[in-house]
Amino acid sequence: MRGWRIVVVAALAATLAASGCGTPKKHEQAVADLVAQADAAPTPRLDWAPCQEKSLSKLQCATATVPVDYAHPDGPTLGLALVRQPATEQSRRIGTLFTAAGGPGGSGIHWASTGPMFPGEIARRFDVVTFDQRGVGRSSPVRCFADAEAEQRFWAGASIPPVNAEQEAAQARFSRDLSAGCAADSAALLPHLTTVDAARDLDLLRRAVGDKRLTYEGGSYASYLGEVYGAVFGDRVRALSLSSMIDPDAYTSDTRAEIAAAATGTDEVLSEFFRLCAQAGQSRCAFASTGKAPADPIGQIRSDQKASDGADLRARDLALLDRLRQGPVVVGEGEHARTVSYADVISPHTLMLYDPKDGWPALAQLLAELERGAAGNPDVVRAILDANAVPPGFLDSYTAISCADNTFPREPEQWPAMAKELGADDATFSSFWLYLRQACASWPTPQGGYPQRYAGPWILRSDVPALLFNNRFDPVTPLTAARKAQQALVNARLVVVEGGYGHDTTVDCTRSLQERYLIDQQLPAPGATCKADRAPFTD
Repeated sequence: MRGWRIVVVAALAATLAASGCGTPKKHEQAVADLVAQADAAPTPRLDWAPCQEKSLSKLQCATATVPVDYAHPDGPTLGLALVRQPATEQSRRIGTLFTAAGGPGGSGIHWASTGPMFPGEIARRFDVVTFDQRGVGRSSPVRCFADAEAEQRFWAGASIPPVNAEQEAAQARFSRDLSAGCAADSAALLPHLTTVDAARDLDLLRRAVGDKRLTYEGGSYASYLGEVYGAVFGDRVRALSLSSMIDPDAYTSDTRAEIAAAATGTDEVLSEFFRLCAQAGQSRCAFASTGKAPADPIGQIRSDQKASDGADLRARDLALLDRLRQGPVVVGEGEHARTVSYADVISPHTLMLYDPKDGWPALAQLLAELERGAAGNPDVVRAILDANAVPPGFLDSYTAISCADNTFPREPEQWPAMAKELGADDATFSSFWLYLRQACASWPTPQGGYPQRYAGPWILRSDVPALLFNNRFDPVTPLTAARKAQQALVNARLVVVEGGYGHDTTVDCTRSLQERYLIDQQLPAPGATCKADRAPFTD
């Protein structure tokens, strides 16, 4: 691996020179200070015991005590909630595989409660440990409201994204109110929620289980946690398996570019959704055209497009969204009718694209019922929307961690102009991703900023390159972001899942490559690809 060291050192020097960061010594000192603060913290003691909850009954639970502020490692502490899936072959155990949930704001413990965290040889050879990141779930969660009822009521009143000047003004007030509420109820925690803080927690957990070097797996936002850990603690990395990649430069230093890329990815995957829906037909995709002539509400569909690329379905969807911008649509009649707003539908347009197996058919059914209006089935609409609602607690943590990591102007009134700038002719999805973080414009940022915040370079100085996976069609972390992440890490190998849709890269091929990498530290050949196991809208 000596050749990797030469490439990495040369790339680091070039990156520092190009960025105007001065000599490598200045950067090295900044990283050394972050590491030294973590090293000064006591190693947590983990008293593993059987978890008491039924959904976690096959796992072991523990709490790790870590500093709230790593600049003061002997000061106030918080408890990180952990669960462990012990290796089934302890005599052949390699060590601990740490894994984290995405988001930010996702709960690793909730994910662990849904089934085995890793099957197969990984489960035999590793203790698998996941946790709730600081500020999330059971690990000192961010609090912004007096109680759960107030939180639910607050988020129910949001219009993300707004569709007119009145809603834009309301959302600016909403974002300021959210910032004020979080500052009032979580003031001591908010300055210490950067991903650098989470990465230092991760290093303490590595020490706590007795591993000399970290073995880590993470996707989506958790890929960014791995990127940060690798940049700060590169010499302590054994293996980093990252998927559904975040571009660390854009995410940290040019968040508007990151949002624009995510919106482009959403739009691209939605086009694929309609194309494959049209090919599947109405028996497999409820929004597909019937045997009758397809609807053409804007009169711009060429006859040769209708059967092959789903342009008619996209046009119908655009017409439906235009209708919702004018006001809510009522599905069904009478007391069981369901009123649906534009904001209710934009969220499924994005988040349900994550899951081609279950989310795509449900989105197709939702659009079909909305298009039918009074003749539609309100119970179906209600069930789909309720099943795909984002938990309010997640949104509080998502906002707090995003505001600590991302870069935005400090005026929420700038959001409408930014949305137009990002979306150009069609700001649909850029507005959604942008307005989720509008509170960052008035966030209670520490005076002078976050001293522990890290903004690159991201080069992984490790003996073993990182292994990256990304679907060809991902609605939020597009392939372009994965390629930029690979370039930023330098010491990394990217595997693209050709024909892969959605946000989860797990297929037989990636599972096999991941096993060989995590267990044997064996990398696939440069340029290696995988193929998806199944296509959307198939049995």
